[in-house]
Amino acid sequence: MATITFSHHKGGTGKTTSCLNIAGFCAREGKKVLVVDCDPQANATAGLGIRLQNSDRNMYDVFMSGIEDFPETRIIDIIKRTDSGIDLAPSHLDLVGTDPYLYRTPNRAGILKEALSRVKDSYDLIFVDTPPSMGQLVINGLFAADRIIVTLDSGTFALDGIATMNTIFGDIREGLGKEIRPDMAIVTRWGEGTCTAGDVREPAGQQDLLSLIRSFFYKKTEPTPAELEAEKEQMAEHERLEAILAEIRGRFPLVYTVPFSSAVYEAQKRGLPLSHCAPDSSAGLAYKTIAEEVLRWN
Repeated sequence: MATITFSHHKGGTGKTTSCLNIAGFCAREGKKVLVVDCDPQANATAGLGIRLQNSDRNMYDVFMSGIEDFPETRIIDIIKRTDSGIDLAPSHLDLVGTDPYLYRTPNRAGILKEALSRVKDSYDLIFVDTPPSMGQLVINGLFAADRIIVTLDSGTFALDGIATMNTIFGDIREGLGKEIRPDMAIVTRWGEGTCTAGDVREPAGQQDLLSLIRSFFYKKTEPTPAELEAEKEQMAEHERLEAILAEIRGRFPLVYTVPFSSAVYEAQKRGLPLSHCAPDSSAGLAYKTIAEEVLRWN
């Protein structure tokens, strides 16, 4: 059994999306998979189609178990089976209130690791989704991890995020004595000129055929100044992305890119990973390749 934690202190990097879709493809390979949602936003919980009732126990109860007068709750007590076949330890907004209590708790960094030790033999893979912050929930996720996956966006400040995370990992190493080394980086929404959700483009083969037909009937015109400027901007963007990717590859042992795909948003609305509803989408194929690498870790 391997525990794999997804981490980044910044939001919007595709952390939860990557967690769920890699988990989905691993489950499709017949692996017994548990996703642990440690983010109070509960996006992983919603992304697997689970809507908690107020009375449902969740990761808040697990983290608060035994603190002061809180009743004991084991992680097995909260696990739910999802339509995708993935088991889920769900989150809730209440989880945001755990940090003040955890700071006063001895061995607070090991709470999640201890909780998972009771179910680890029941699963082939455990995926931990952490919040975009640097509190006790993130530290617990990193401390419990056998492997760490960092997600990045392709924006201008992606490299700044890496430097900040290295500082965080160094602080954990000094404070807890555990070496924190990311095993993989995933750069999400990768590509140039990405389309927005709902944008429909002609398939490549059809587009080539149409271009060929048009060339017989229409004279090729000189590009306009606006077209020349757009081509220049596209070239500059290509060079920027290549430079970022080269820098990232120099800092992580494994680096994968996942292209933008509107299928991601459709899958999230359905409460299913891409593996179960759009496996042949561009993002689906990328996550399938990443999942194959992750399966070799186990």
